Amino acid sequence: MAKEITSRAQDYSQWYNDIILKSDLADYSAVRGCMVIKPHGFALWENMRDQLDKMFKETGHVNAYFPLFVPKSLFEAEEKNAEGFAKECAVVTHYRLKTDPDNKGKLIVDPDAKLEEELVVRPTSEAIIWNTYKGWIQSYRDLPLLINQWANVVRWEMRTRLFLRTAEFLWQEGHTAHATRQEAIDETVQMLNVYATFVEEYMALPVVKGIKTESERFAGAEDTYCIEALMQDGKALQAGTSHFLGQNFAKAFDVKFSDRENKLDYVWATSWGVSTRLIGALVMAHSDDDGLILPPRIAPLQVVIVPIFKGEEQLVQISEKVNVIVKELKALGISVKYDNSDNARPGWKFAEYEKKGIPVRIAIGARDLENNVAEVARRDEKTKESISLDSIAQHVHELLEEIQQNIYNKAKAYQQEHITKSDSWDDFVKLLDEKAGFIAAHWDGTAATEEKIKELTKATIRCIPLDNEQEAGKCILTGNPSTQRVLFARAY
Repeated sequence: MAKEITSRAQDYSQWYNDIILKSDLADYSAVRGCMVIKPHGFALWENMRDQLDKMFKETGHVNAYFPLFVPKSLFEAEEKNAEGFAKECAVVTHYRLKTDPDNKGKLIVDPDAKLEEELVVRPTSEAIIWNTYKGWIQSYRDLPLLINQWANVVRWEMRTRLFLRTAEFLWQEGHTAHATRQEAIDETVQMLNVYATFVEEYMALPVVKGIKTESERFAGAEDTYCIEALMQDGKALQAGTSHFLGQNFAKAFDVKFSDRENKLDYVWATSWGVSTRLIGALVMAHSDDDGLILPPRIAPLQVVIVPIFKGEEQLVQISEKVNVIVKELKALGISVKYDNSDNARPGWKFAEYEKKGIPVRIAIGARDLENNVAEVARRDEKTKESISLDSIAQHVHELLEEIQQNIYNKAKAYQQEHITKSDSWDDFVKLLDEKAGFIAAHWDGTAATEEKIKELTKATIRCIPLDNEQEAGKCILTGNPSTQRVLFARAY
């Protein structure tokens, strides 16, 4: 019988798809390029969303909601932004269907219902938001304006992959307005740090914080800051971005304010976002050939308890003790499920919960009950031990933190092993093909060289690390002088 999940060594791409489908995170939909996020996947997103939302609010941000549709004239107002997203836009041109007179039962677009102005389905919300801000901001007293929205966006991707790249996805986008350039830059860096903290402390995924080159910058931004993570196949994935927009959008939408000296000036702006793409990162960074491995702090379910019994009498005895354990676990803030269903054997349940990445599994049978113990298995290491029922809740509480740290430590070790310095072109190409990961190499700072390296190797400059050391060197391709190394990688 074929294994349900393709191994990483055999076909990493197929392994990724198998994990998502077999662990019930998502499914394909009838809409080309779009996915259905299943309850297990959506519960994971909710946990991630709720924690991020808490962190946003702790830094003074509030949530709002803006329209899904952007009038084309507004979308065009900031030229670089419009040009950057133009090829990915879905556009609404009509507002009504009607029955086809030549083919009853079929619907056609009503030619008499053409919109006066076409509407872009938001690929990002800067245009509609900054047009709105014009009416909200008059004085320095109205600043800073710190707003976030949780929404969906549409980017018409030609090649799609579940979570990583879909025509529609869920995300959050922060859009803030400030009185000074420095305030806006500080906000941009602050939100980058929020993302880095979340991804490292909750997703257990180490990141490199850096700044994008001009070629990789968000369309319409003066600077784009990013966090970059490594997947188990050595490819990089951009896990979050924070953009310093300067006064570009304020000028495009004429958003001015009177400062403390009563002088008019354009406001300074930022935008920042992460999306359901993070779920793809989570899968690729941590999981194994048997299914998901989820960090406990964001796992939809942290503990599952499976009874092993023969007959109703044994189940009643086990359930009586398990109910006490469940209460103790919940009192410690642990999410737990007692699966006493009789529609599947324990072995099948074990395999299913392993695939779904539940961090801790407890099995308890009649003999265990007599010995006042239960079997506690951890998903990350696939080890199990016998634990006294008297101390099991506290043990599991400590074990979950240990698992969280262990998952991070594994990913950190992989990251450190896969950041490699290179000083010659032949070595650079060899490293990309044989070791992958981040290659720290010198670059002469020109867009032409950056593009040529991408053309020759499919590797891009992921970022210029914020903590970069300055050192004299020669560009990996041209031999021209360079003052620092940048991180190259092939990426998703």
